[in-house]
Amino acid sequence: MQKLIRIEPSKCVGCKACELACSFKNYGEFAPSKSRIYNEVFLEEAKFITVTCMQCDEPWCLKACPKNAISKDATSGVVTVDHNKCVGCRTCVSACPFGMIKYVPEIGKVDKCNLCGDDFPECVTFCPTKCLTFSEEDKPLRQKILTFAKTMKEGQMEV
Repeated sequence: MQKLIRIEPSKCVGCKACELACSFKNYGEFAPSKSRIYNEVFLEEAKFITVTCMQCDEPWCLKACPKNAISKDATSGVVTVDHNKCVGCRTCVSACPFGMIKYVPEIGKVDKCNLCGDDFPECVTFCPTKCLTFSEEDKPLRQKILTFAKTMKEGQMEV
């Protein structure tokens, strides 16, 4: 069964340790703008929402890529970008309904969460409140996550 990063918003304190751990792991610097996981802070409501790629069953980014630079591993379910094939056209950025793939100007390519490849996800390791966990997916929870993400996308934040 596919493993995913699970997020429990009620435990999140908005510390952004996940963003820092991710950017350091992937780019060697503490730069939240280079993170593949995002922690949004809503001060007025005192809510913190962390989101990352959900490794979709049928990734729109994969279907949209004209260079076949995006693939999904049949065993792990991880969706990855092959930087050797990516031409930086950003078609996949437009295709992702959740905004979880982004263009990185420094490399002229796109980037997204790949669950740290063969390693344990760095963001999960360094989350001080354990609001992030890495565990096997179950279909009912996945549907709940998708529903939540769509609600967030449409701007109706009722958590």
